[in-house]
Amino acid sequence: MRLDAIQAQQVLVNGQFRPATLTLDDGRVTAVGPLDDVPAGEVHRVPDTAYVVPGVVDTHVHVNEPGRTEWEGFSSATRAAVLGGVTTLVDMPLNSVPPTTTLEGLAAKRAAAQGQLAVDVGFWGGAVPGNVADLEPLWDAGVFGFKCFLSPSGVEEFPPLDRAEFDAALAEVARLDALMIVHAEDAAILDSTPAPGSRAYRDFVLSRPDASEVSAIRQVVDGARETGARVHVLHLSSARAIDLIADARAEGLPLTVETCPHYLTFSAETIPDAAPEFKCCPPIRDAGNREALWQALQEGLVDCIVSDHSPSTVEEKLKGDGDLQQAWGGVSGLQVGFAVLAHEARLRGIPLERLSRWMSTSTADLVGLSRKGRIAVGADADLAVYDPAVELHVEAARLAHRNPISAYDGLRLAGRVVSTVVRGELVDVDQVYHRHGRQLERPSS
Repeated sequence: MRLDAIQAQQVLVNGQFRPATLTLDDGRVTAVGPLDDVPAGEVHRVPDTAYVVPGVVDTHVHVNEPGRTEWEGFSSATRAAVLGGVTTLVDMPLNSVPPTTTLEGLAAKRAAAQGQLAVDVGFWGGAVPGNVADLEPLWDAGVFGFKCFLSPSGVEEFPPLDRAEFDAALAEVARLDALMIVHAEDAAILDSTPAPGSRAYRDFVLSRPDASEVSAIRQVVDGARETGARVHVLHLSSARAIDLIADARAEGLPLTVETCPHYLTFSAETIPDAAPEFKCCPPIRDAGNREALWQALQEGLVDCIVSDHSPSTVEEKLKGDGDLQQAWGGVSGLQVGFAVLAHEARLRGIPLERLSRWMSTSTADLVGLSRKGRIAVGADADLAVYDPAVELHVEAARLAHRNPISAYDGLRLAGRVVSTVVRGELVDVDQVYHRHGRQLERPSS
C-alpha cells in the first residue's frame, strides 16, 4: 500500500521520540509536522504503544545467490528482512558462486537479484589474492567497498589474503578512497591452536582464541596507519581488542567497528553442546565479554550492529552430527535481530533511540547512504514500526529464512516489528509482500 502519511505518538526525529505526522511523497519524507496535522490521502495511524524508527540498514548479510541459493536467496532473504524491520541491506561478496570479486561476478549478482527484492539491496566487492586490478573497476561499478579475510573463509572460491597481499590491496583501497572491511582472525594463531573434533562448545571457543582477533585487528590498525586507508573491523567478538581499538581511535586512524546481535545476546556458558546453530566465526564468548561489548557500544568504541546473517542448508549446519568443527559456521538472524536487541537493550536500560542509531544511522553512514537510516525531510521513507506491547515468540520454522535453523529459536521477546515501510510502501508483516526493492549503487562523492 502506497502511503501519503504516517502518524504516531512516538516518532524518532533528530535522536528523540516525539508525536509527529510524516508526510510522504514519491518514496521520501517531505514534511515532519505535528501530530494534529490532517493529511490527505492514505494515512497509516500507528498504535499508541508503538514506536516509529528508521528502517534498519543491515550492512552485513550473506544472501548466497547465485550458486548457493539453497542456502539463502534474494527472495527469501529480503522477505525475512522486511518482516524484521530491515529496509536496506548490503550483500556480502562470498558464499555465492561466482563471488563478487570481478565485474562478471557483480553482474551475476545483479542479474540474480532482478525482480526478487522486497527491500533495497547494495553489494560489497571482494579482495582476494590476485585481484588488485579488479578493485577499481568494481568500485567504479558502484560496490560499497571491499571485504577480505585474514584467515580461511570457509569457501574455496574466496581465499584469504596473506600479509603482503593485504598490504597491496589496502594500498589500492587507499588510492581509491574506498573502504576495506576485514574478517579479522589471525590465520597463523588459528593454525597453531588445537582444534580437535568435538561436540563441546567450550572446545570450539578454545579453538578460536581471543588472541587471534586481537592480532588480526592489530594488523588492520597497522595497515590503516601505513596507507591511510579507511578500514572497518567486521563482527567484533572479543572485548579484549577494545583497548587496541580505543588507542587507534585516539590516534585518529580511520577505523570503524561493528558487532552482532548474537554476541550481544548469548554467552558461551549457556550454549549447549552439539548445537551448531550457535556456531559462528569468531565465536560467541562468555557473559563478561558480552557485557563489555555493550559497554563499548555505549562508549562509542564500537560503531554499529549488523546481523552477519550467514545461513546454510540444514544439512551443512548438522554436518558431523554435532561435531562443531565440521558444521557450517554462521548464525541466521536477519528477521529477528532488531527485536532481539530491543529486548536486550531494554533489560540494560539502553533507550531504543540509541539502538536505532547503532542499527540504522551508523550503518547507513558507514556506506554513505545519507538518505537511509534517519527520519528527516528528504530522507527515504524507510520506516519500522516497533511495538513493545506485542510479544514475539521466535520459531525458526516460521521465519522467512530459507532454512529453518536459528540460534534465536525459542526466544520470547517483549516487542516485535508490526509493520515496515519501504520507500513509502506499507508492508504488513502478516500479509504477502511485494517485490518493490531496488538495487543500490554507492553514491558518487
